[in-house]
Amino acid sequence: MSAVHIAAVTLAYACAAAAVVGIGYTVLASALIGRFFARAVAVPSSFPPITVIKPLHGNEWALLGNLSSFCAQDYPGPVQFLFGVHDSADPALQTVDELRRLHPQADIAVVADARLYGPNRKISNILNMLPQARHDVLVFADSDVCVSPDYLRNVVGELQKPGVGLVTCAYRGQPDPGFWPRLSAIATNYQFLPGVVTGLALGLARPCFGQTIAMRRDTYERIGGFKPFVRHLAEDYEIGAAVRAAGEQVTIPPFAIAHACVEGSAAQLVTHELRWSRTIRRIDPLGHFGTALVHPLPFALLALACSGGAPWAWLLAAVAVLARVALKWRADRALRQRCRDLWLLPLWDIVSFAIFVASFRSSRVIWRGFSFKVDGDGLLSAAQDE
Repeated sequence: MSAVHIAAVTLAYACAAAAVVGIGYTVLASALIGRFFARAVAVPSSFPPITVIKPLHGNEWALLGNLSSFCAQDYPGPVQFLFGVHDSADPALQTVDELRRLHPQADIAVVADARLYGPNRKISNILNMLPQARHDVLVFADSDVCVSPDYLRNVVGELQKPGVGLVTCAYRGQPDPGFWPRLSAIATNYQFLPGVVTGLALGLARPCFGQTIAMRRDTYERIGGFKPFVRHLAEDYEIGAAVRAAGEQVTIPPFAIAHACVEGSAAQLVTHELRWSRTIRRIDPLGHFGTALVHPLPFALLALACSGGAPWAWLLAAVAVLARVALKWRADRALRQRCRDLWLLPLWDIVSFAIFVASFRSSRVIWRGFSFKVDGDGLLSAAQDE
């Protein structure tokens, strides 16, 4: 037996072992995702005034609908809406004008301020808006999320639980028209979201998602405001960590908001996923390496190739596909959405594995057209293109 053959057989069995573990993870995630969203939602005991703070940048395809979902809340208390831009000519402001016409009763204010405090432009935008926030319950929400009418009720109910200092929300992918946004939604719904639910259930994840963060003003002040996070790419993760360090809990209620998947090309999708993957690698190297096990199908296909098409490897690949399909079915039921684009699932699994491998090549990320290096603390610094 040649050395090449021994190496191929060894690699085949190693990939098979990884695939088996990945299948086990997939089955576990399928069970946990339904349980997570079946929990009861907290009911608020009162309805304090809220300021919703939304940084804007550009006129996204679904921007008007996303912003309208916040103005159509079933919430009895006063709600102030703050929209912020760095450029007074930003086309997003035209959408805000249309929003005012659609919701004349809404308390809407706009802050246009070009000041930057660090490379994280989103945090700079928020810092420019905060002096205009009138209320003590602060809800920070990205422009590309859409929420149900009971969103503010549910978030406030969770925030009123004893010891809770911050509420963040899991999210599902809502694709813009086109092929690549649909593939991006597959990534969010059947890779990212099951990973979050499983990590929470096993105590392996302590996430905080910038798509939506709710906190009281005293918690905001206790962590020193947001200025310490102007150099962080994953500012949401760091904000959550700061709240926990201050002795308060970060909770995730049992519902998902919709996050727009807007990547209109293969390059945009890969750039976005690489930025996310490399950020996690720099913040949590061991955890990032462990996410290799959420790719059972690519490992099964590698085992199939290295084994020369052995019957057991074909069976393993088939089981991996079935496990992933079962996870998709359970996730769609939990999210109460129509099951579609099943054929994209194995395609994304292969692309995702390639992005995972590529994430180890560099720590460079591209964010809103700017190139940065991310250090071991998740801090941004300017970088030259490689």
